[in-house]
Amino acid sequence: MSCAFSFYGGFSQVLDGLTLEVPLYVNDAFLAHHNNNPARARLRGLARNPAIPADLLRQLVEEHLREVETALMFRLEWTDEQFEALVDHPDHRVRKILAQAVHVTPEQRATLVEDPERSVLWALAEGPISLLASTWTLPAALPVWAYERLLERHPRLGLAMADSPWVPQELRARLWPGEARTAPADEPPSDRREFEARAGDDNEWVRRTAAADPDLRADLVARLAVDPSPTVRLAVSMRPELTEEQRAAIGYHVGRDDRIEPAAWATKTRDPEIQSRCVRSAHIGLRRSVACNPHLTPDHIAALENDDDFAVRLLLCERHSGVTHEAVLNTYLEATTATRGRLLDHPSFQRIGLAQLAESPDPWARALVVRDPEAAPQLIERLSHDPRPEVRNSTAGDPRLSPSRVLDLFDDPETAGAAAANRHLPVPVMRNVLVDAATLADGAVDGRPAVLLGRWSPDQRSDED
Repeated sequence: MSCAFSFYGGFSQVLDGLTLEVPLYVNDAFLAHHNNNPARARLRGLARNPAIPADLLRQLVEEHLREVETALMFRLEWTDEQFEALVDHPDHRVRKILAQAVHVTPEQRATLVEDPERSVLWALAEGPISLLASTWTLPAALPVWAYERLLERHPRLGLAMADSPWVPQELRARLWPGEARTAPADEPPSDRREFEARAGDDNEWVRRTAAADPDLRADLVARLAVDPSPTVRLAVSMRPELTEEQRAAIGYHVGRDDRIEPAAWATKTRDPEIQSRCVRSAHIGLRRSVACNPHLTPDHIAALENDDDFAVRLLLCERHSGVTHEAVLNTYLEATTATRGRLLDHPSFQRIGLAQLAESPDPWARALVVRDPEAAPQLIERLSHDPRPEVRNSTAGDPRLSPSRVLDLFDDPETAGAAAANRHLPVPVMRNVLVDAATLADGAVDGRPAVLLGRWSPDQRSDED
């Protein structure tokens, strides 16, 4: 993940029992189509149900592919029968979904290597869909022989494989040796940069780029330190040679939700002393930058775990597997970001013990209880009656619920989609989901399509949030 593009602000909603971190607001048509329509929610839940019969899964996909494609991409379990029901589907879009579905096994995915459609092969080479390129070690999405076969069929697929975190590192290194990864030297010489810093007064981007140039003359640095652009002044304030006093004298500002360009030198340095200076700096931008540095010592990580700035802690958790469970959990609960859910897959995140959050006043904490494999069925049943919909949704798909309670939640419009994903749902009820959905039309309200429309502002958030 590029630290420059980490999302520091967003909005949380519950859709079909899944926590969706939404940085955009939606119109009434979207809510009517997606969130407030139990029949559609049940379709998406059914697509995630681990016990759906293979023939019913095929029917669901054939009749409602557009509705369920995202649910298919992220369903947690695939039996061989379920996978085989779709792997020969005539619509290449279905096969492409299988190629990039997150929880398909490598052996199942490998059956697609002879697919005649180039887009399916490219999807295999890229690997499963994820919100961000992971910074943690991932298991191979395909057996090595399958990657080799892809290269035999279309050598250019190596371009996608070389960048995929799902491809074994040894193979990636062979596809893209270190010297080939070096970008051509197309940076302008420093004398040109100096000229641009003097003459580019009408180009903020040029001045900001010059302000970060380590070879810029001191007099030009001083000139840009009082530039009318706050972006330029911020870039100057993050230069490596400045003292803390010199940084403080520059009129820069970094707010909690500001997205900034990290200082490259701070993200890459292996010098523990330079890292320490950044970790201890009063400059939030430097602390955010060094939080992205993959070479931090355990002491540096421990110090940044307790940083006052939320973005520092978030970036640290996103980039480092050595962060403690407590830091990951607290960052998750504090986050309102588009990528918040990834923290639940952090190597340090511990599922056992989450049951103790059942009495938390924070509904998002209570919603984590179902992730504890040792949580008692009675506790899951109790939380399925929680006053907050996000908590009820978290339990609705859990197999520890009694079958009768699953049916109750299936009939509740707020939890219908999540309950449709529960393996205890009777097969006749599953089949009725398709019967009920047969008359669904595309979502629209007053002729307006169901679309996302811009960013949430505080007064547009629901009372539940």
